[in-house]
Amino acid sequence: MDQSTRQRARLWLRSERALGLSSVRAARLAVLPAAAPAAIVPRGTPAPPRATVAPLLEILPTGPALSTELKLAQLHTMDEAEVRGCTKCELCKTRTQTVFGEGSPDARIFFIGEGPGETEDQTGRPFVGKAGQLLDKMIAAMGLRREQVYIANVVKCRPPGNRAPAPEEVTSCTPYLEKQLQIVRPEVIVTLGLPATRFMLQSNESMGRMRGQFHLWRGIKLMPTYHPAYVLRQYTEQTRAAVWSDLKQVMALLDLRGPAPKGGGES
Repeated sequence: MDQSTRQRARLWLRSERALGLSSVRAARLAVLPAAAPAAIVPRGTPAPPRATVAPLLEILPTGPALSTELKLAQLHTMDEAEVRGCTKCELCKTRTQTVFGEGSPDARIFFIGEGPGETEDQTGRPFVGKAGQLLDKMIAAMGLRREQVYIANVVKCRPPGNRAPAPEEVTSCTPYLEKQLQIVRPEVIVTLGLPATRFMLQSNESMGRMRGQFHLWRGIKLMPTYHPAYVLRQYTEQTRAAVWSDLKQVMALLDLRGPAPKGGGES
């Protein structure tokens, strides 16, 4: 077994442990061949059939990407001028504050959840409760920091009692998500949970059938996986392994190596 294969095995094992997966054996990982990088579909590729994509979201622009400074300015302006004072649906009457989204405007990965929860409604930040803490661990296991990805929700206001957003609420809010995606232009979208996945793919399939494989959304690869809140409710080796399998495919696509060795030594 060559040195690069050993190093690859060590990196995967550290990431497995970060997600609490203890049953994976290094010997099994060591013999796996390097994953072949999946081809990124050009952004100019025609949109999928109408029935398989969200009807409100347009094709992302194919011209030169915006500068980081201009992306930041556009995101800030949209939040300040459009989202924070939005009254397009009934959710404005019960929210504490809107939850716009946060992260790097140059993020290669864009995580999408369904909607804010109670903690998010109080803080104005996405995924900062217990589910958010697990999402942070998932991101770290990929060798990234929260500040290097972008995180947002389908709707920007908390539905009362954390109920599912009503269709009219989704219709009113998704143009904001559209603009965020147009500005950031991620290479990969990761949908967290069934509602967000069904919305983005306009599919009624189960999560079990949709996760574990890439889908195409407007020229961008999209990987569905379980919501961190679901993982916390079903905290089994099987569920965590399924999520990690999904994330490893994203890592292979983007050539991410996982967390760096601590102290520069080998474990």
